[in-house]
Order: sequence, then structure tokens, then C-alpha cells
Amino acid sequence: MCELLAMSANTPTDICFSFTGLMQRGGNTGPHKDGWGITFYEGRGCRTFKDPLPSIESKIATLVTDYPIKSTSVICHIRQANAGPICLENTHPFTRNMWGENWSYAHNGQLSNYKEVMPVKAHIPVGDTDSEYAFCYILDQLHYEFGANEPDPHVLFQFIAKQCHKINHLGVFNITLTNGKYLFTYCSNNLHWLTRQAPFGKAQLIDAELTVDFQQHAGENDIITVIATQPLTSNEQWLKMESTEWILFHLGEKVLSGRGI
Repeated sequence: MCELLAMSANTPTDICFSFTGLMQRGGNTGPHKDGWGITFYEGRGCRTFKDPLPSIESKIATLVTDYPIKSTSVICHIRQANAGPICLENTHPFTRNMWGENWSYAHNGQLSNYKEVMPVKAHIPVGDTDSEYAFCYILDQLHYEFGANEPDPHVLFQFIAKQCHKINHLGVFNITLTNGKYLFTYCSNNLHWLTRQAPFGKAQLIDAELTVDFQQHAGENDIITVIATQPLTSNEQWLKMESTEWILFHLGEKVLSGRGI
């Protein structure tokens, strides 16, 4: 299985600390050595760094840890391949345009019989993974349901949650999805999250000997939520999502949630 990392914040924030921990799992403390990627949003634009190399060996990953890109919405993925060869086009996150917005998505899990159950027509995958195929299916359903008019966020993400429930019946479907403004997470079997806000304290990574005192870096009004497949720190209270639970975050805060069947 792969591992996910995402962040939603109310002020531009870098993710260097969390990414430093996650990248260790890409070939050092973990087996997820089949590529990695990360997407940062800046206004309506986004920038993505990807590499089919293990993150622990990638000079691009080292750049990301050393270069504090500040963003209010970030998603990241380290891959342990189970569908499709190890190559750049199969490396998450995947990004497509919808309603003049860049939508980015990453998936942890494995699906079966998905092409038979979920035909796609308007959004054709570039690579060979079940992950990208499921993303294209969701985008297709948004296109057919809403056409050229983007709906209210509550309507939009409740509809996306219904599609996730359907896909989840085909296997394991843990995802992060964002348009840069909202961050949507869906848990099939394994996702954790925490929110950091005042009073801030220290955090210790599990996978690296690194501690940060967030009181020295964050403002008193800052709200930063981090989502990860497995907790990244040893001294913070991570919340484990329930199976079929989904949560929508906006500017670091939980604004909508639900459960499927």
C-alpha cells in the first residue's frame, strides 16, 4: 500500500516538517519506494514535484524538505506499486482541470473490476493505475451531474462522497482530493488527522530525529490540519478516521463530514 499526506491551513504554511518524516518511509523506514509526488497550491495555481525514484534517494525530495514553499493546501503521496509500472505517469498526485480550477488527487489502496463497473469517457487516464482511473471516473461523474456550473461546495462534496462510497465497494479507497480551496478526505480503512492551533507545542517525528516547536513558527490565529495514512509524530494526539468516513476541510477547519454504507 501507499501512504498519503495532506495539509489544509488558514495561512500559507510550509509542510517541510511533515514531509521530512514521510519521505523516510519511501525506502528507509518504510517500503514505499516506487515514486513520490507533492502538489502545492498558491492562489489559483499549483506546482507539482514528482519523481519515480524512492523519496529517500530523490534529490527533488531533498529540495522540497529544504525549500519552505508556503501553501494553504497541499497533498502528497509515496507509492508502493500494485498496479501499473514504476514511471512518472503513474506517480501521484494526479491533476486535472475542472471549472477553471486545478483538481489534485492521491489514492492509497487497490481496486478490482473497476473498468467494468466504472466506464470513463470524458476524462481519459494518462497512466495505467487504478488510482488515476478512479479519479477520472469521479471527474466524469461531476461533468455529467453538474455540467459547466460548479455547485455549492456542500452539494459538490456530498456528491463526491457518494462516488467514493461506490468506488470503495471495489476494494480499498483512501483518498485526498483538493481544488486548492477545499480539502476532501475519504477513509476506506486507514487515515489519521490532527489540527494544530494555539497554544502550540513541540512535535517529534517518528521516522526522523527531528523536533519542532511550533510556538516559534506559528501565529496565535493559525490553524493547520495535517492528514496522513499513519501518524507522523510520536507526541501528538492523532484522530483515526472510521471506515467510509469522509471529512471536508477549509482553511484548516473541519466544515463537513459524513459516513457511507
